[in-house]
Formats: sequence, structure tokens, C-alpha cells
Amino acid sequence: MALCALLFAPVTVMATDFRSIGEAAAILYDAPSLKARKTAVIGRAYPVEIVVTVEGWVKIRDAAGELSWIEAKSLGDKRTLMVKVKLADIRQSAADNAPLVFQAEQNVLLDLVELTGTGWARVMHRDGQSGFVRINQVWGT
Repeated sequence: MALCALLFAPVTVMATDFRSIGEAAAILYDAPSLKARKTAVIGRAYPVEIVVTVEGWVKIRDAAGELSWIEAKSLGDKRTLMVKVKLADIRQSAADNAPLVFQAEQNVLLDLVELTGTGWARVMHRDGQSGFVRINQVWGT
């Protein structure tokens, strides 16, 4: 009987989903309503973690770990990563001994090109330079 109950119990799959702000600026709220208190404004391309989606609203977590609500229409499809260390090394290939392409300072936003599945992400800087960064040096993966 207990096995039968387990087979029909609801299953929650936890997967981390990240998106970035798609508008020039987006308002964050403390509840999912335009009448709620406005808590902050964040700019285009800022990466956020999706916590839950409810009727046109999305609860997000930012790089500082703060939870807020945002209108779903404010999110874009493009993914970005934010450098979370003082200086991140962007390398020519996904290897610690690969030649250095450039370094990105803390809080710099990088476009996510590809997650390699090997602990590295292929990224591109807005000036066109691209390479690979260790995912433990960025936020948004």
C-alpha cells in the first residue's frame, strides 16, 4: 500500500532556470501586483534565477540572493552571466592552461553562448571578444 502511495505522489522536479532582463529597465516588486511596493529597478541583461511563475508574474532571485517579483514580459530570451569574482579569466578553450583571451572584472555581464557541461561556459563580451570561463567564477548558470 505504501508503495502504491509513492507511485501516485506528486513529484516536484527542481531545475535551475535563469533568464535575463529584456527591457531597458525593469521594476521589481515585493508581491505579484502592480499595486505592490516597488523595491528596485534593474537594467537590461541582468541575469535572474526563476523561482516560480504565476499568471504573468515571475518570482526571481538576483545575484545577491534577494527575492522579488517581476512582470514576465520584462524577461528576455537571451541569457547572460555576471562575473562574481574580483577578476575572471576568459580563456581561448575550456582548459586552465589555455591562452588567456581577456579578464572580466566583478559584476561585468557576459553573454552566454553555451554551457559545455564540463565546468566551463562559452561566453562573449559586448565588445565582441569571446572565450571560456569557469562556471564557478560567474553567476547565472
